[in-house]
Amino acid sequence: MARKTELLSNKIIGEINLTPLMDLTFILLITFIITFPLLESGLPVSLPKAEGTPIEDQQTVTVTVNAEGNWFVDKRGVSRDEFAAEIRYLRQHRPEVVVLLRGDEGLPYGELIAVMQAIKENGIQKISLVTQTGESRRGS
Repeated sequence: MARKTELLSNKIIGEINLTPLMDLTFILLITFIITFPLLESGLPVSLPKAEGTPIEDQQTVTVTVNAEGNWFVDKRGVSRDEFAAEIRYLRQHRPEVVVLLRGDEGLPYGELIAVMQAIKENGIQKISLVTQTGESRRGS
């Protein structure tokens, strides 16, 4: 005679377990919170602290000069000759562009002046210096 036992339950689950979905959501949220500031700032540069006004949404290009004196246009390293050609190209194709100049606070004053001079010589007149918000350090 055959015995009828329920060793395996064939019960249908009628609800979705949301716990793994919530875990995944929180992991993605934490990942974006950590990585977003890195994406926004771009190249690692120690910006000087100063008070300033925020820049309104305009057509912008970021020019960065790091502590070693390397020049970058929108996170792409360029030589000084390539820089001039890049600025001329921007002037021709985006005449209303504003250059956001990010320079490391340890750079010699003359290095930033050379970058600004190259930008002006190649036809772009609108330059904004990017700083960190905070109290400015007043020299003695």
